[in-house]
Amino acid sequence: MAGRRAVFLDRDDTIMVDAVYTEDPEDVRLLLGAAEGIRALADAGFLIVIATNQSGLGRGYFTEEDLAAVNGRLRHELRARGADYDALYYCPHQPEDTCDCRKPKPGLLLRAAADLGIDLDASYCIGDREWDVEAGRAAGMRTILVTNGQHGENLGVQPDHVASDLTEAARLIRTSQASRTEVAE
Repeated sequence: MAGRRAVFLDRDDTIMVDAVYTEDPEDVRLLLGAAEGIRALADAGFLIVIATNQSGLGRGYFTEEDLAAVNGRLRHELRARGADYDALYYCPHQPEDTCDCRKPKPGLLLRAAADLGIDLDASYCIGDREWDVEAGRAAGMRTILVTNGQHGENLGVQPDHVASDLTEAARLIRTSQASRTEVAE
């Protein structure tokens, strides 16, 4: 039995502006095109899963309650624009903790896939950093790097696609899916 298709999204600088160790819900600002891209992907039948490194928790910069409030505000802002996500997974560890859930390791993505019955071969991983691409590749997904006008040069790993924002990433995925459907017919 085939699993469900999903798009795994990084949170900071992919969906919302990275305010660096965001602890205050008032700092949540969606990036241009984020809600529209998420809505388009959900409309195309993909589960939307946020997978984010949140080392500020492990460093003591904010609490679980602070993180829940920020993520709640993110959901509120998305819903106000007709979008939403199905699940959110986060790694609370610092880089030196050498856990298996901190991107670029794929543990967070693999756990979400197991929990939600996701077919990773039919899924995508989108983020703004090299470690997002590495994690997606290690989990067996196709990858898209979103630049949002800032990242994307001198990567040690090559994403399958590069997009300026989530709206363009959604367009690339939908076009790719349409091409696969035509070939299958």
